[in-house]
Amino acid sequence: SMDEEIVPVKGLPEGKPLSKGQRSSSFGSDRDIGLHHEGDQDTLDYRIHAKHSVEGKTISLWHDISLVHIDAETGKETDYMNFVCEIPKFTRKKYEIATDEEFTPIKQDEKKGKLREFKKGDIFFNYGCFPQTWEDPTFVHPDAEGCRGDNDPLDVCEIGARIIKSGGVRPVKVLGILMMIDEGEADWKIVVIDKEDKWAPFINDINDVEEQLPGMLDAIREWYRTYKIPDGKPPNTFGLGERFMDKAYAKTVIDECHHAWESLISGEKERTMGDNHDEEVKKLVRKLSKNSLVALLPNVDEHPDAYPHENDFDNEDAVTF
Repeated sequence: SMDEEIVPVKGLPEGKPLSKGQRSSSFGSDRDIGLHHEGDQDTLDYRIHAKHSVEGKTISLWHDISLVHIDAETGKETDYMNFVCEIPKFTRKKYEIATDEEFTPIKQDEKKGKLREFKKGDIFFNYGCFPQTWEDPTFVHPDAEGCRGDNDPLDVCEIGARIIKSGGVRPVKVLGILMMIDEGEADWKIVVIDKEDKWAPFINDINDVEEQLPGMLDAIREWYRTYKIPDGKPPNTFGLGERFMDKAYAKTVIDECHHAWESLISGEKERTMGDNHDEEVKKLVRKLSKNSLVALLPNVDEHPDAYPHENDFDNEDAVTF
């Protein structure tokens, strides 16, 4: 399984990050997570919040769900990842995690005050993201044709039979990845399958998808190529010769985006950006970093045992608010 390197937070001296035993604000599975709906659906105010189903406290679907799935019975990490669904399959409302709002609820995207839907029609797979990942807009991946990250969590396409509700968290098996270029930004698409899907035992890597579900990968690529055309935009393009790369390649991108998230929420990214990025990008990172820290603060403070040096605030690398 993938090891997580936990970043220093306020009150912890340099070199003493939270241990796994202290990381009790992270949810390793969907156990004890409930969804709370605020506002009326089909309005600009509608939000889907995640809450601790026992304590009733609001949590972040982006920051408080662990990337690696943890078995609820044994408490041990598994070989699966946690997938947060934003847009259920066979629907078209463009729901997404509001990364710049406190506790990062799910909302329906809007443009000029109008709620957005896919004009192309319903999506045919569950679409969402991996928690605790971030596509860094100051980073250009060597295979991204000079394009920087899109400033969002890593996008995920889940191809199983189950329709996962918006805000649902499911353990999934990573299969591969597609490098999409979206209006000049790198926008990776991870292909996964629910670990409980009936096809899951037969699909372990990207070649298995084509073998067991022929045509699925081509259909995903074509959906992404053409879905903005009804909005009057040109087709999206793809890197890496339009190929879906395998699971091993996908996991390098996931790991990279997880470390970028750690850098974001620790405040390290904002502190070390320097002057070699344009002001617009720096503003994006600063806003996201500050909102991420605010979202994490209540959960951090719930665990005083994680702060053996609570009065030691001299560490320059500690997060400050």
